[in-house]
Amino acid sequence: MTAPLTQRIANAFRDQQPLLMGVVNVTPDSFSDGGRFDRPEAAITHALELLEQGADILDIGGESTRPGAQSVAGPVELDRVIPVIEGIRALTDAPISIDTSKPEVMRAAVRAGADMINDVNALRAPGATRVAAELAVPVCLMHMQGEPRTMQKNPRYQRVVDDILAFFGARVSDCLAAGVCAERIVLDPGFGFGKTLTHNLELLAGLAGFRRLGHPVLAGLSRKSMLGAITGRERPDQRISASVAAALIAAQRGATIIRVHDMAATVDALNVWLAVRAVDASQGQPE
Repeated sequence: MTAPLTQRIANAFRDQQPLLMGVVNVTPDSFSDGGRFDRPEAAITHALELLEQGADILDIGGESTRPGAQSVAGPVELDRVIPVIEGIRALTDAPISIDTSKPEVMRAAVRAGADMINDVNALRAPGATRVAAELAVPVCLMHMQGEPRTMQKNPRYQRVVDDILAFFGARVSDCLAAGVCAERIVLDPGFGFGKTLTHNLELLAGLAGFRRLGHPVLAGLSRKSMLGAITGRERPDQRISASVAAALIAAQRGATIIRVHDMAATVDALNVWLAVRAVDASQGQPE
């Protein structure tokens, strides 16, 4: 790595120049590509392809969090992700994130070479904050109402942006009290995790407001059902154009990390926006 991941994320947050996180699902049942990369060799090959296409971070997940997904045991998740992390680390020093909510998986993954924790449960599992503090790597806290099995059953909020801001305020306080360094905390509002289409659109429209908390924001909209609802595209692999558009909107509204499946297309779109933004800056135009 050219710089430690914590510093790279801090620089991206300061400069408003997003990092792209490539999705590597080592699962048989993920909503978009479940089963395609559930063998370590296939997952490692896919990870290297994402890096070649421009990924800044690789996110390795061994448990599906799609709506209705069942949890898996820790040993099963470890058997899925550790060979992939070790295989990637043997070939490249690119940053690796472990997508997990289990403290034992966090610990083993970092030992195997992971540089970041991406937790859809925002370190709410017993012992998770303590382990994250001990490991001293960046950690992403995601908001989810309910759990994957039930999260899409009539989710309700008073005001979705304000409610999630309050959630983050409480979680950040708990993490700081447990010894997690503030500069290592990233926040993810959790598009599609216990939200209706209206909630998701309100979150995307108000994404810039989350920067007020002083932490980088991760946005994961790639191929999600909200995009299918807008476009009428039923299959996740038909939502590439919508995913790129959503990623671009997230970047324009301050996302520091954007989690994507379709790396090359997203890189191209962001490069066009960044080129135009550079001209605006040189001419003193507002962004």
